[in-house]
Amino acid sequence: MQAEWLIHNVNIATMQPGNKPYGTIVDGLLAMANGKIAWVGPRSDAPTFETTNTIDGNGGWLTPGLIDCHTHLIYGGNRAAEFEQRQQGIPYAEISANGGGINSTVIATRNASIGELMESAQQRLACLQQEGVTTVEIKSGYGLDLETELRMLRIARALGKQLPITIKTTYLGAHAVPPEFKDRPDDYIHFVCNEVLPAVATENLADAVDLFCEEIGFTIEQCTKIIDRARQSGLPVKGHVEQLSDMGGAKMVAAANGLSVDHLEYLPASDIATLKQHNTVAVLLPAAFYYLREKQLPPIDAMRKAQLSMAVATDCNPGSAPVASLLSAMNLACVLFGLTPEEALRGTTINAAQALGIKKKGMLASGFDADLLLWQIDSPAELSYAINMHRPKQIWIAGQHV
Repeated sequence: MQAEWLIHNVNIATMQPGNKPYGTIVDGLLAMANGKIAWVGPRSDAPTFETTNTIDGNGGWLTPGLIDCHTHLIYGGNRAAEFEQRQQGIPYAEISANGGGINSTVIATRNASIGELMESAQQRLACLQQEGVTTVEIKSGYGLDLETELRMLRIARALGKQLPITIKTTYLGAHAVPPEFKDRPDDYIHFVCNEVLPAVATENLADAVDLFCEEIGFTIEQCTKIIDRARQSGLPVKGHVEQLSDMGGAKMVAAANGLSVDHLEYLPASDIATLKQHNTVAVLLPAAFYYLREKQLPPIDAMRKAQLSMAVATDCNPGSAPVASLLSAMNLACVLFGLTPEEALRGTTINAAQALGIKKKGMLASGFDADLLLWQIDSPAELSYAINMHRPKQIWIAGQHV
């Protein structure tokens, strides 16, 4: 058999379902050909391969490439000054009234050039890539007008073409009400549904549509209009829901066969069956929980009991989660939310792929994309256990050594 790459003398965390933790293969072998995994299994069972690229794993571990399934990676400016003000005891409401909060990021993003937005996004993306992130979701939502929202999504698409990484884009028009629509949220939803979303769909700039269903965001009725319009455009939906209160947003998104519902601190355990029924992934965002000093925990035990797919992401954004480290998010998910290291790794591989609607990523199995990482660690648990102590020794994306 022909193979472009052959990795042996390695333990493999395949993340395949079954009774073995991490889907582990001890002393395994993995072959890549044509951008795919051609064979994976115990070295003793491997067929004979012809290849010019053989890697000795030195007893380390192979894992799938990591997937960050929820980021707001593209934005202008930063809100470090606001962070300092909050630490000095100034209330957020006062900061917002003085021009801070999300509107400050909207103004900075609208005023930033394409080059400025591209450069700052590349810097954040590089931090994720260094940790072994091979797929990233990037949302819009800091333009809140036609021109800037399209610009953000075009930049995200361009990043996916320029860099060795897979980018999935999400249109998040229903992120907040922009200044020009102050006190007119229904008019803004009409603008999103009838002007921006059709333009996004026409240019094929988004892989999904997101929304913020919350008391400080948008109502069920307003979000339902966006869901209906997104589905008319052939785009799947997801939602920022139940972060600060129980609005019923998770059930709404799941009923529309949504890809994911994200945050979920106030999700009632009684709603989990609906998520499970519709194969909607619960995306946990512990960095935002940490930065906002939240107290209400997501119903992890009930999700686990229902065997609901749980993903973990950075939520990288300038306000509530200025974090460009998926490995740190994995640690926070374990320490703050009580996930096991295996659940955290599944949350950034196979479950994160499901949250993005990707069929052939996030697991090491024949026919899957050859996105994989070689680590010099003794156990996959080390990836969640330690902060800033591990980087992959080698990375492959679609079978290309990067």
